[in-house]
Amino acid sequence: MDAKFKEIYLAGGCFWGVEAYFAQINGVVQTSVGYANGKTAKPTYYDIKDSGHSETVLVKFDPEIISLSKLLDYYFNIIDPTSKNKQGNDFGSQYRTGIYYSYENDKKIITDYIENEQKKYSKPILVEVTPIENYTLAEEYHQDYLAKNPRGYCHIDLNSMPKN
Repeated sequence: MDAKFKEIYLAGGCFWGVEAYFAQINGVVQTSVGYANGKTAKPTYYDIKDSGHSETVLVKFDPEIISLSKLLDYYFNIIDPTSKNKQGNDFGSQYRTGIYYSYENDKKIITDYIENEQKKYSKPILVEVTPIENYTLAEEYHQDYLAKNPRGYCHIDLNSMPKN
């Protein structure tokens, strides 16, 4: 992967739909699904309910084409940021919302964005913002799941993509 690309990790409920959504965005050069910010190293899908990991999408992007702030616009378009451990029909801490960053200078962009976004909500935004930790790539059958299984469940309307 070219050094000019950046990465951000986004947890927004079931990772199948989040990955399919971000894969369609101009400037996103790669997506993959995995498990992030839990208590153990190398969890599997069957471990995450107990390990504290969230279903998370790694989004690699070209900052010359799309900014982190614009990616956050897309992210907030597909989540309920005031919901704790629930998105769509999925319940549990593995479905929590989170923005996990690799670059310390992204933290201010993210926190400023959320502070501004909070003005739109009467309830507090519950999206966790922390550095990425313990990220493990999910099993191969989860990668590009909705491309492989077009009728698979998704809490995101993939036909309502905004234009960037």
